Amino acid sequence: MNDITAKPTTLVIFGATGDLSRRKLLPALLRLEVLGLLPECFNIIGFSTRAFDSNNGDEGFKDYALSALREHYTYDFDESAAKKLLSKTRFIRSTFEDSDGYTEILKRLDDIDQECGVACDRVFYLATPPTFFPVIIDMLSHSQLADRRGRGDGVLPRIIIEKPFGQSSESSAKLNDLVLNHFDEEEVYRIDHYLGKETVQNILFFRFGNSIYEPLWNQKYIDHIQITVAESDGIGTRGKYYEEAGALRDMVQNHIMQLLALVAMEPPTTMTSENIRSKKVDLIESIRPVEIDNIDNFIVRGRYDKGIINGETTVAYRDEANVSSDSTTETFVALKVFIDNWRWSDVPFYIRTGKRLKARKTEIAVTFKAPPHCLFGSEEKACPKDNVLVLKIQPDEGIDFDFNIKYPGTTQRVDNVTMDFSYKEAYDVTLPEAYERLLLDCITGDSTLFPHKRAIETSWKLIDEVLKGWQSSSAEDVADYLPGSAGPKEADLLIERDGRKWRDI
Repeated sequence: MNDITAKPTTLVIFGATGDLSRRKLLPALLRLEVLGLLPECFNIIGFSTRAFDSNNGDEGFKDYALSALREHYTYDFDESAAKKLLSKTRFIRSTFEDSDGYTEILKRLDDIDQECGVACDRVFYLATPPTFFPVIIDMLSHSQLADRRGRGDGVLPRIIIEKPFGQSSESSAKLNDLVLNHFDEEEVYRIDHYLGKETVQNILFFRFGNSIYEPLWNQKYIDHIQITVAESDGIGTRGKYYEEAGALRDMVQNHIMQLLALVAMEPPTTMTSENIRSKKVDLIESIRPVEIDNIDNFIVRGRYDKGIINGETTVAYRDEANVSSDSTTETFVALKVFIDNWRWSDVPFYIRTGKRLKARKTEIAVTFKAPPHCLFGSEEKACPKDNVLVLKIQPDEGIDFDFNIKYPGTTQRVDNVTMDFSYKEAYDVTLPEAYERLLLDCITGDSTLFPHKRAIETSWKLIDEVLKGWQSSSAEDVADYLPGSAGPKEADLLIERDGRKWRDI
């Protein structure tokens, strides 16, 4: 994880009693405490509308947080570490619109600085629904909590914002303008938990640390690249959110666009956050916009139907709670995109993501071009298969490489075999959860893994063009697919008309 030593810090969590805080943030903070990665003077202020039975809100929240840790901490539970983490925890009950709540935050922060004997860094985490982002940001400013105090002593405020960062290029730009009216870009951390996964971080190390691959990482040697983010679950209780988002907004605009940027960006001059983020922005700005009049040749959308998985009947998307019976929202999307720059000219990137698919899998598969001539005979089995490099992100993190050898015996038959690397097998360590890495980076001020304003707004512009093309279409343009499948057959046609095939999920 981050090698930078964290300075004394106070983390203010808005929505501290919500699901994100309970299931992800508090367990991640406990893991950082167990590993000794938090500063000695680390404090938490929980901010929420929830009332506790205890007359003392601080103690009530500590009990709540301890219960959450016991339930959701995935490692061996360390009671003493949990109590140490929560020993400097405070709680403020308030609505997000009430100025008195922010006045109380300021008072608590000053008290903490006195106790620590130093001005602590202040990190504000917006673990709330996006509708509350504008009011919280405004209130942080009006209460002077966003004040760039301490420019001389190096103490800066930082703000962490969960996705979705807007619902369109217009709303994203408005939110960015609002945030940047009160915070500088280097103080804004737009969190995308996919970027905290070990294999995602390893993409840059693999690409730029191995001379055998980097010279081949271009249109001369690569035939195409597939990015798959498949989920076996349905939408669960997220019907209301999903009706507004759909797979395109929910997954492509953020997670997948960032994966694409990492695998295709130009080499940075150094591994600083500024250089890496700049190269990612350049890449996203090079993605060719979809032609609205020709949209069906580049994008397919689907919606899961009812079916049977492992002997259990599953409902169709339109029958899920809080979903319209005539919904046109997509739960699956497949795209073919091109990057208009020197390195990737005419190399197609095939992207797919969906719910209720046959397995949970996230991977990036780089398929290299075939040898120019088959030397080993005219039969299909005598010709080598494509070399494929697979960056496996979940559930089993690692890297595979398919290459060709001669099949044993006197025949001229070519056999395709795989070299595989697994993090779990190679290292006797437990891979950190995504929020562990991302929270530590926020605390230490490392913004490498967090999208830049320009990257967010550019990716939304690309998505907006697709949404415009869909506005005039009907529900029949959303292809139904069976649960437990690889998606609609139309997605197969998208890639097969180019003479290629999707990898098996």
